[in-house]
Amino acid sequence: MLVFLLGSRYCDTDKMATLAWSLFAKVEPGWERVRAILEYSHKRIKFNYQDARSDRSAFEGHNEQVGVCRDYSHLAITLCRCMNIPARYCTGYLGDIGVPADPSPMDFSAWFEVFLDGKWHTVDARHNKPRIGRILMARGRDATDAAISTAFGSAKLLKFDIVTYEMKPSPASA
Repeated sequence: MLVFLLGSRYCDTDKMATLAWSLFAKVEPGWERVRAILEYSHKRIKFNYQDARSDRSAFEGHNEQVGVCRDYSHLAITLCRCMNIPARYCTGYLGDIGVPADPSPMDFSAWFEVFLDGKWHTVDARHNKPRIGRILMARGRDATDAAISTAFGSAKLLKFDIVTYEMKPSPASA
């Protein structure tokens, strides 16, 4: 667990610790504190694809107040770690199962996991509500460990289609 309490490339705990303790020290430890961090991160950043930046840290995301799902995750992970809650970055696909279809083109998604009550739990600061249909591709300390691709120079995504459907349980498995 120790590695998921330490600062990392995008989760600059050294710059966020004082703020984290000023905001969350009086919140009940455990799930109440995680909920408060999720709510804060969700409200702090405004989602916009055009504001995506590959080098934005949690500290910068907090100050700029804009970003994409990875920025929400990096901010919430950093605040959790500052409050001694192990947190790890997750990336993959998140379809529109159980929610209204998003008119924006499908893209990769970032969320994170916290270690509470002896196990890892999935949480998402961008959406800030439970979602189903996540397809996990990678986990790590931050986006550095779980990069969708590593490219040097221009790499333009021309098309991206992922289709997900909710499967009803078969009578034999119910």
